[in-house]
Amino acid sequence: MAGFIHDKLDIKLLVLYIMDHVSAPIDFDTLTDLAMCDSGVDYFQFAEAVSELTGSGHLEQQEDVYAVTDRGRRAGAAGESSLSPVIRQRCDRRLAPLNQALKRKAQVRAQVEEQPLGFQVSLSMDDDQGSLFSLTLLAPTQADAQRLAERYLAHPDRIYNALLGVLLADGEEAEHN
Repeated sequence: MAGFIHDKLDIKLLVLYIMDHVSAPIDFDTLTDLAMCDSGVDYFQFAEAVSELTGSGHLEQQEDVYAVTDRGRRAGAAGESSLSPVIRQRCDRRLAPLNQALKRKAQVRAQVEEQPLGFQVSLSMDDDQGSLFSLTLLAPTQADAQRLAERYLAHPDRIYNALLGVLLADGEEAEHN
């Protein structure tokens, strides 16, 4: 069964579409997974297309992640109608959970910095309106600091809700917690 993607130009338009609709820079493997939404996408042509788009200034590579440039956005917008609506819908379905995860990652942060008396762990959480939560702790060792940061990143909602529960509890409830 033939796909909707037929040549390298189609692959380039697909890559520009994906990169314009992803909410943050992504690595090559993630871009590859997103682009393999059609049987017409050949991996080697895809890799070559990404390289050419980077070389032409349509994409930029920062360390191990790729982002679309303004030039790439303009070219993608000009060619978007050439992509099959079926391909655009497939991409949008694949992008939705990724964009949600990228947005969450951007909204929940943990940072460890060495201080004279130990390691400072800064934890924060934002929503669409701004900052919800910010807490700075001092840990005696780097291992403890990393463990605090990792556990916070694994369960930010539970930690936020538990802290609110303790702070907002009535007197008797607070004594039992």
